Amino acid sequence: MTVGRLASATQAVACIRSGDTVMVGGFGLVGAPLGLIDALVEKSDASDLTIVSNNIGEPGRGLGKLLRQGRIRRGISSYFTSNPDAVAAANAGEIEATLVPQGTFAEAIRAAGAGIAGFYTPVGAGTLLAEGKEERIIDGVPHVLERPIRADVALVYAARADELGNLWYRRTARNFNPLMATAATITVAEAGEIVPVGELEPESIGTQHLYVDYLVASTTKGAA
Repeated sequence: MTVGRLASATQAVACIRSGDTVMVGGFGLVGAPLGLIDALVEKSDASDLTIVSNNIGEPGRGLGKLLRQGRIRRGISSYFTSNPDAVAAANAGEIEATLVPQGTFAEAIRAAGAGIAGFYTPVGAGTLLAEGKEERIIDGVPHVLERPIRADVALVYAARADELGNLWYRRTARNFNPLMATAATITVAEAGEIVPVGELEPESIGTQHLYVDYLVASTTKGAA
């Protein structure tokens, strides 16, 4: 596979198989790879998916489309309440919902990309979120051991990319995208604009091309 390979959204999501864990960037719909999500919804039959995303889209929008197709088995997220469909599905036992505090969520993804086996955090210690996890007192404060979150495939969005696959993110649309790009076996990047190599300032690059396996030109509007 060629790093930064330009592909259609349909070609890129073909790497997703039933049973895979898929990371999807975005905070709400901001910075979400909406074109890749649509291709997954319309052109792929992969099911029984574990979705790692800040939230499971909105009703009938973004990942909410995939949810309505019944193709999500488990959601690992910080917010489910942004999509009432996700709350209803979890309450009905149609999906398994794993709630992770947002800071822990980000750090667990970062840890996966950095090759860290786990980390201790006081967040969640002594609550239901700590059930089944190792706890330790550090400097007199209870901490819980959190494991890294890894994925088979990451779908991320960048405002700009060069033809090699280096990615530039716009403001808050950056959110979880750079972290997720490092934490999956295969990373697919959707870019709002693709420019020649050398047009991105090196210091502005948020994800280096060595993390990107497929590069897709965005055909959606408003992904940010």
